[in-house]
Amino acid sequence: MSTQADTHTDNAAYYIPEPSRWPIIAVFGMFMLFFGLVLSINKMSLAGSLIMVTGFAVLAHLMHGWFGAVIDENLSGKYNGQVDRSFRQGMFWFITSEAAFFVTFFGCLFYLRNITLPWLGGDGQLATSNILWEGFQYNWPLLNLPDADTTKYVPAKEAMGPWGLPLLNTIILLSSGVTLTWAHWGLKKGNNTQLVRGLIMTITLGTIFFFVQGYEYWHAHHAMDLTLNSGVYGSTFYMLTGFHGLHVTIGTIMLIVIAVRSARHHFTEHNHFAFEAVAWYWHFVDVVWIALFIFVYWL
Repeated sequence: MSTQADTHTDNAAYYIPEPSRWPIIAVFGMFMLFFGLVLSINKMSLAGSLIMVTGFAVLAHLMHGWFGAVIDENLSGKYNGQVDRSFRQGMFWFITSEAAFFVTFFGCLFYLRNITLPWLGGDGQLATSNILWEGFQYNWPLLNLPDADTTKYVPAKEAMGPWGLPLLNTIILLSSGVTLTWAHWGLKKGNNTQLVRGLIMTITLGTIFFFVQGYEYWHAHHAMDLTLNSGVYGSTFYMLTGFHGLHVTIGTIMLIVIAVRSARHHFTEHNHFAFEAVAWYWHFVDVVWIALFIFVYWL
């Protein structure tokens, strides 16, 4: 049986939930999602697409049901201070793992630009400039590829510069951090109207960022011939910016859920960790974008 605590004090019993079906559903949904992806990659597009859609549907049901159960537990007063600390530690380590995820990709970019490609270009005393192709000379971004017309590698006409759309998206994302902080101030003051309005503005800015990045990808693909097959520059560009865009999308969905909960007055000045968790995640996404803007677009 569950041990329930009706107060939020540290002395109350630590809440232990009943056995749940949600972990099994999570495993099934993720298996269907990735199995469908594997089928799609191997040219079984119809079957793969149907299985992927099924996986997405199962995961959507999972999120609604499992998160709804956690929300109900919180609103019914079953959580105490120890549970709150457990949630905070869990969110801290989750964001830490996400940071390690991006550090790995930035490390790959650093290794390519500062070690591998200079070495292959014959940097220093090593005459290695013919390993890739005859007369290879390193420069970044690496756009000039040999035999572009007879291979699958399509050279981009130019690299994506930092100004224009990337700068606009930087302003948008940093502004969203400001509106989210303003919403937090409203929550701390007990001003629910300011909280909801700040969240709506943040969601709007996150959505605008998503569409601007989509237009940037369209422009890069059609006007600049910058694709995933455009050598190591194209692959690293889309890998880093694409994963960040995925995190922005996830963060926006999380903000929408928090905005709905805020409109229903689920949070108080002293009980609002769900808001704080999403705010931590969003500010983390902001910091990652600044690093992307500097190391991918600018330098």
